[in-house]
Amino acid sequence: MEQEVASQVIGLGGSTDFSLMQLFLRADFIVKAVIILLISASVYSWALIFEKYRLFKKIDKSTTTFEQKFWKSKSAESFYNSLSNREKDPLASIFQTAMAELIKTKSKSSAVQSDRVSRVLEISADKEIKLIEKHFTFLATVGSTAPFIGLFGTVWGIMNSFQSIAISRNTSLAIVAPGIAEALFATALGLLAAIPAVVAYNKFNSDSKKYSDRVENFSKRFLSII
Repeated sequence: MEQEVASQVIGLGGSTDFSLMQLFLRADFIVKAVIILLISASVYSWALIFEKYRLFKKIDKSTTTFEQKFWKSKSAESFYNSLSNREKDPLASIFQTAMAELIKTKSKSSAVQSDRVSRVLEISADKEIKLIEKHFTFLATVGSTAPFIGLFGTVWGIMNSFQSIAISRNTSLAIVAPGIAEALFATALGLLAAIPAVVAYNKFNSDSKKYSDRVENFSKRFLSII
């Protein structure tokens, strides 16, 4: 009798096929929703990781080139006039905004001029850094919540496994294993989404702070020469 019940349960969902696709197809609606959510978060996280990696690589190169040209120029104003309005480097944009304010306030006293340029530098730098750090919050959120979302899917899946045991009145591994495998799949996906997101967030956050320090140092040196 027990063998007949076990065969029925296996036939309904306890297949011995443990491929990822089968684990997903056998899972119930809640576990499937958790799996889809975690896969979507992981895919978007990787897209952001590649985007930010290219961004930091690009601005590091463009900012180095800009600084070299700036310190080799005869004057800040002549260098400003030689720049294109379509400069995409953050530091170049900050410099152009500051120089526009400097030229605009030429008739003001040096104290007023310095104060206004300093304020413009600060606002412009803050704006550029915020653009660089855009979507950092998403990576941090995925890194902190994905394991718990996966754990929720695991707990839900194990509850279903226990219900299957209660219905079949059979504690055979063949009855329990498929449900537990589906449940643990959600935890694995949660960790798979969280680990790269946490590592990327920490690295990009560090890169952002370094670039922010670089902008601050340039701003101070620029203010000292005007």
